[in-house]
Amino acid sequence: MSTSVTQTCRDLSELTAAAQMACSLLFQECFKAGIVDIFITETFRSQARQNYLYEQGRTRPGQVVTWTRNSNHTSRRAWDIAVAPPRDLYDKSTLSKVGAIAKKLGITWGGYWPAGQYDAPHFEIPSNWAIPKGYRLEGQVIVPTSSAVRVQLIVEDKPQQTVEDDDTMKFTSTTAKAAVRDYIQQAVDKKLIDKSWLEKFDNGSMTSGDFEGLKIIISQRSA
Repeated sequence: MSTSVTQTCRDLSELTAAAQMACSLLFQECFKAGIVDIFITETFRSQARQNYLYEQGRTRPGQVVTWTRNSNHTSRRAWDIAVAPPRDLYDKSTLSKVGAIAKKLGITWGGYWPAGQYDAPHFEIPSNWAIPKGYRLEGQVIVPTSSAVRVQLIVEDKPQQTVEDDDTMKFTSTTAKAAVRDYIQQAVDKKLIDKSWLEKFDNGSMTSGDFEGLKIIISQRSA
């Protein structure tokens, strides 16, 4: 988490559990709609940082960047996004499409706010937000915090899909196997991944492809 008013926090885990779910669901639905070039630019914001940003363009030099001292960033229910190159950072077309998806999910988009409050990169949820009927997280959603990473949805193979023995992970060293299991266990303990991944490793059905994808998920969520 940011310790300075000049630093941004992009850590999804700093949001409330509901906001984390809402953000992941939004990025999942964007992925399904072909929008993969968006990324998080800020999540939680301390009141001190909010005050600092509000002062910009008013009592401090610079362009005005916020219209309020009272933001849901401080209550951990808001996040900002941007668009990766080659599009403009706040490409209106892309953000409008994301905003339309957000509306279906019960997520508030700042692009619908009136003049003077208009905030196209901003998304937030009310305190009573819940997943709308008909929606669910369908797999592991990669929510980028950098323009270098694209949105991804990794859906775990269904149980009825047989895994060939040659594809499963094999170890010639018990030390190496223990190290890999410990790596997965730590990620589960930190709530970066679901415990089902550890169960998959323990029952011998994890493939090398599974593990490579898992490393990407853990890396992105640890950033």
